[in-house]
Amino acid sequence: MIIGVGIDVVDIARFGQTMKRTPRLLERLFIESERSMGLNSLAATFAAKEALAKALGAPAGLHWADACVLRGDDGRPHMRMWGTVEARAAALGVNELHVSLSHDAGIASAVVIAEG
Repeated sequence: MIIGVGIDVVDIARFGQTMKRTPRLLERLFIESERSMGLNSLAATFAAKEALAKALGAPAGLHWADACVLRGDDGRPHMRMWGTVEARAAALGVNELHVSLSHDAGIASAVVIAEG
């Protein structure tokens, strides 16, 4: 059963400007292994975290660094959750996430489907 669907788009250039203007955002939004990614991938990862929050009902109190995007051996993205994000997903009965990422023409996008 689908519990929630989230989608988000990020203007990559604007995202990059924001990251330069506020360098501490890198630590606030991303876990250590994500911080070395290129700008396009960082923007897509941020879009995935936003999409995940939307799929979970966007409650207050979720911490951005309580979820990350990983790549499987086949190259497909998947998300790992812990802390505040995992607690919200568990409360909703989410047991699987489906993730799609893309970036083209200066836009990064992500779709997350939460399934229970």
